[in-house]
Amino acid sequence: MESLFRLREHGTTPRTEIMAGLATFMTMAYIVVVNPGIMAAAGIDHGAAFAATCIAAAIGSALMGLLANYPIALAPGMGLNAYFAFAVVGGMGIPWQVALGAVFLSGVIFLAVSLAGFREWLINSIPLSLKLGIAAGIGFFLGFIGLQGMGLVVDHPATLVAMGKLGSAKVILSCAGFLLIAGLVARKVPGAIILGILVIAFAGVPFGLTTFNGVFSLPPSLAPTFLQLDIPGAIGLGVAGIVFTFFLVDLLDNAGTLIGTTHRAGLMNRDGSIPRLGKALVADSGGAIIGSVLGTSTTTSYIESAAGIQQGGRTGLTALTVAVLFLLTLFLAPLATAIPGYATAPALVYVACLMAKSLESLNWAEETEYLPAIVTAIAMPLTFSIATGIGLGFITYAAVKTLAGKAGEVGGAVWLIAALCVVKFAMAG
Repeated sequence: MESLFRLREHGTTPRTEIMAGLATFMTMAYIVVVNPGIMAAAGIDHGAAFAATCIAAAIGSALMGLLANYPIALAPGMGLNAYFAFAVVGGMGIPWQVALGAVFLSGVIFLAVSLAGFREWLINSIPLSLKLGIAAGIGFFLGFIGLQGMGLVVDHPATLVAMGKLGSAKVILSCAGFLLIAGLVARKVPGAIILGILVIAFAGVPFGLTTFNGVFSLPPSLAPTFLQLDIPGAIGLGVAGIVFTFFLVDLLDNAGTLIGTTHRAGLMNRDGSIPRLGKALVADSGGAIIGSVLGTSTTTSYIESAAGIQQGGRTGLTALTVAVLFLLTLFLAPLATAIPGYATAPALVYVACLMAKSLESLNWAEETEYLPAIVTAIAMPLTFSIATGIGLGFITYAAVKTLAGKAGEVGGAVWLIAALCVVKFAMAG
């Protein structure tokens, strides 16, 4: 372990790294309950989605730990899974097999960009304000889906949306679940999200809302989703916009996670650069590719890795510990697959609140910066499309900067993306 992870060099021990891995796993374990439910909404077999989630998280985390030696765990990304299920499959009517093909292609592009060194140009050309707007917009999109799952928001023929039946057991329990998660997090309770989900799921048993069929069993079969991705179908449908959205969001999300976690762990160089960045990006893009082959949406780095770093995790042994724990979770399929949607929906709303915090870093004194970011953030849930929100944000940024006489501040990637989005919207219209 010393030769592989250089523990002494990083001032850590195997015990510290393993405990850090446990802390990270506890904060992100909710994904094994939430993600299969979202994938099931896209028509994917729930049991296979559970297995794919666990295995993709295990392989992705192991790749990050072994290749890059970073204490960063991976799993199917929140926001991207909602885009996959509700926008691409549900909204556009694209078969989930084709959508998995789009995830695979986006991972291949991410891998090529990482190996070719174009990543820095792409990220540096996209202004911070748009990155913040994208993060918040995905949060709002996720929150809207969560409120629907809780029953707080329902459709209405005149006003589009309206309040649900607040007196129903489902809504009351869901609201209690959100408050419980928020309270546990505020008290710094490890695994607050998964604890909140489990408590509310058990509370639904007397009302007939939850039915448990045991706790342990052999892992469910991957056969319904393994190698079911349709890459030729994705290419044939011309889903370039979908592929680009998966790629861009994964790129931005991964960049933000790497910057935040390596800085917190003291692993960032003095000039702000990230050592072994190329290997970390290869691990992340490889995780996305493997996840699509297994049968789940884009696998990406998790900001919850900061929990393990807070516990002293500094090397890839932390990530490897998370990988082992995800593999062990495969044997909890009966418990995970019995958790109903009303119990996981509050977790989506809580994660949405976390992602919305990015707006506090906007430059509110500069209209040409915060206006495009807000357009991006509010357009995603209101158009029910992450891709549309990103497109409108880039177009707004380029247009507002130009009209304000600041066209020189617009990066090359922004001009390129804005132009492509104008063409896309024009063709759709």
